[in-house]
Amino acid sequence: MKNTFVTKERLEEIAAEWPTPFYLYDEKGIRENARRLREAFAWNPGFREYFAVKATPTPGILKLLYEEGCGCDVSSMAELLLAERCGIVGDDLMFSSNNTPADEFRKADALGAIINLDDLTLVDYLRESTGHIPETICCRYNPGGIFTLGATGEGFQCMDTPAEAKYGMTRPQLSEAFRRLADMGAKSFGIHAFLASNTLSNEYFPTLARILCRMAVELHQETGVNITFLNLSGGIGVPYRPEQTESDIFAIGDGVRQAFADILAPAGLENVSVYSELGRYMLAPYGALITRATHEKHIYKEYIGVDACACNLMRPAMYGAYHHITVIGKEHAPCDHLYDVVGGLCENNDKFAIDRPLPEIVPGDLLFIHDTGAHGFSMGYNYNGKLRSAELLLKEDGSIELLRRAETMDDYFRTVVW
Repeated sequence: MKNTFVTKERLEEIAAEWPTPFYLYDEKGIRENARRLREAFAWNPGFREYFAVKATPTPGILKLLYEEGCGCDVSSMAELLLAERCGIVGDDLMFSSNNTPADEFRKADALGAIINLDDLTLVDYLRESTGHIPETICCRYNPGGIFTLGATGEGFQCMDTPAEAKYGMTRPQLSEAFRRLADMGAKSFGIHAFLASNTLSNEYFPTLARILCRMAVELHQETGVNITFLNLSGGIGVPYRPEQTESDIFAIGDGVRQAFADILAPAGLENVSVYSELGRYMLAPYGALITRATHEKHIYKEYIGVDACACNLMRPAMYGAYHHITVIGKEHAPCDHLYDVVGGLCENNDKFAIDRPLPEIVPGDLLFIHDTGAHGFSMGYNYNGKLRSAELLLKEDGSIELLRRAETMDDYFRTVVW
């Protein structure tokens, strides 16, 4: 069983004012989680979380996190402009992209963002695009091979075998990039790597930190550059299933601290800062897709149709991802019905749940689809002419703030040339 962050009575009131489907975010949960992260890494004076904007590109959320000390990790022109309009610029902004157009490098440079280079060829391309190399620069590392955590990595899911991933530089390329960037005027260097996605193991960040710490010592000795930060990126997961155990952010922070103490401090690099670019960990549990049951169908299986669809949340259709579902008001009822919970798209993978034991559902019931605060709304689309939903923030005082209105048919047709 998973708990909801809103009561049945309050949710019915909200749904009476804002028609379903809609996304609902929990301000209290978001703020408390951001503070836990900051506390877990308080041992590192330069620690900074750069929230992965791609997870939830919603201005109200970005501003809320900024109030809690988080910057933004962005990867496109639209995300650069979004951060700028939220007042998040300068070293509050990390620009990590690949196959980057010149105009995006120019915009990132104009905003004073820390630029994270994905490839050796981008060293010259960045200088050609902007006319110079920034004094602070970062490079992304790809170790190749297969990244594992061994027997203790239960709950770990590799985003991609590094050797098959399109991101980052090889170890020799990283050394060459640092030398060339230093010759071009760079004075402060960072190393970035992202090797895993949605791992519940407390070992992932500490393991990655040890890899990057050793590399920082080696690169400092080889090139003489001043390495000022290590960017562990994202990868800390959330327990989508009720039986899973959530990551212990304090154990993770202490594991990274130990890596720094063991490797960097003896090399005289104890002042290196830790950066992270978390998205899912920061937001997923604090957002829900709220939808209403509209139909029931009895053929070879039992179906419950809802007014949301894969256009609102595509992770189950795209990845077969599990999202827990609570039938509001029936939290303690027996789960004695087996349902496929489906949307209205002309695609058979438009299913939020398959053969899911749930309480009896009747048209009109509200369903709370958990852990959709990251990579939920942001991955939406308009197939079959479906419209994007509203995004609402449940404030700490119980009131509702509209973060984004629902799309209209006028919005859908706005770019058409008749």
